[in-house]
Amino acid sequence: MIKGINYWAFPGHADGTPMSGIEVLDRAKELGYDAVEFTVDPVGAVTPTTTRKEAETLRKAAADRGIALPTLAAGLAWGASPSSPDPSIRAQAVENAKIQLQIASWLGCSTILYLPGMVSACFVPDFDPQPYNLVQKWATESLRAILPIAEKLQIRIGVENVWNRFLLSPVEMASFIDSFESPYVGSYFDVGNVMLYGHPEHWIRILEKRIFAVHMKDFRVEVGNLNGFVDLLAGDVPFAKVMQAFSDIGYIGAYTAEYVPATLGAAEKAIAALRIIENL
Repeated sequence: MIKGINYWAFPGHADGTPMSGIEVLDRAKELGYDAVEFTVDPVGAVTPTTTRKEAETLRKAAADRGIALPTLAAGLAWGASPSSPDPSIRAQAVENAKIQLQIASWLGCSTILYLPGMVSACFVPDFDPQPYNLVQKWATESLRAILPIAEKLQIRIGVENVWNRFLLSPVEMASFIDSFESPYVGSYFDVGNVMLYGHPEHWIRILEKRIFAVHMKDFRVEVGNLNGFVDLLAGDVPFAKVMQAFSDIGYIGAYTAEYVPATLGAAEKAIAALRIIENL
């Protein structure tokens, strides 16, 4: 089991500054992680202005420590959605994704996490709900706009199942992915995100080889809102069934723990839980 940790899991310094990429790599190595997922943020270890030299320096530092960098995440699409009704915002979302793809290539990642758009989201209260059919249209157009870059760079686009009130079933997600007819479009499957409206083991068996990468989170269904996300093994995710499903479909990628926002000790608790899950 390739045990990974997301950059967002690491709280910043006491003065409010984020941890550097080297600091995160050192801490991940110390804790026993096999992989780190950096994130493209306005401020942090990787930003939209990260240069090739900076990215390649981080890539070498990871290799020197025996840490893989298989994926690159970003939260930029919540502020500039690929399915926004505003064409200029959709254009910005496309540019953000192209930047993410380029940085991923420099870092040596194989897959980016991609938010395809949203009908609405409970944590973006100023975003007016959009008609589902138009979101489908705009999301498709935006992804098609970045696909040539992904294919050129040989970086896969992992469409995430996320709380966007869009692509709410594994059948619909599979159909959306298949519509692009490209081996560079697949699923970035989040185990915890699906718990509110489905069963992760069902999604895994339906998406099957479409799954490029995995986020590990846990969720208490009875809470039913953002407060339901809890530490791994503290919620309702049936991890034994989940891991059996991943084994049955032949998934061999990283299992990356994601904590948003970071809490003190998150990375320490996650590695302990991943070791237990590995042996279920």
